[in-house]
Amino acid sequence: MKVILLQDVKTLGKKDDVVEVSDGYAKNFLFTKKLAIEANAKNLNDLKLHKANDEKVAARILEEAQKFAEELNGKTVVVRLKSGKDGKTFGSVSSKEIAEEAKNQFGMDIDKKKIQISEPIKAIGTYDVPVKLHTKVTAVLKVSVEEA
Repeated sequence: MKVILLQDVKTLGKKDDVVEVSDGYAKNFLFTKKLAIEANAKNLNDLKLHKANDEKVAARILEEAQKFAEELNGKTVVVRLKSGKDGKTFGSVSSKEIAEEAKNQFGMDIDKKKIQISEPIKAIGTYDVPVKLHTKVTAVLKVSVEEA
C-alpha cells in the first residue's frame, strides 16, 4: 500500500514522502497514530498543491533576503566603546550590540543570531562582519568601532 507521510518516520522517510508499506503496518500503526494517509488521487493532488505553495513561499523568502542583503551591503554601523592605550577596548563588541546599533542608526531589524563574528572585536577600527540572512544569502555589514 502506498502512503503519504504526515510526519517524519525514522525508518520510512521524511514528511510528505510517498512510500510503499505493507497493508497491516499502514492500517495498524501509521493510520492509527496519524503518521500517514493513504496515497489516493485526491491526497496526491493535495500534496502536489501543498508542495507548489511551499516552493512559492520559499522563493518569496529568498527574494526578500536578497533585497535586505542589498540594503545591508555598504552600510556602516558605528559602535562606541571606552578604550585604553593602543586602541584596545575594555571588553568586546557582541552581535547583540551590533544588532541594537543597526536598529538605532538605520531602523533595520537584524537578528543577533544571524550576525557571525568569527573572533571577538576588541580593538578600534573597521571590520567586515558577515550576516547570514538565508541559507543562500549572506550580506557583509561594516562595523566601525570608535572611542567613546
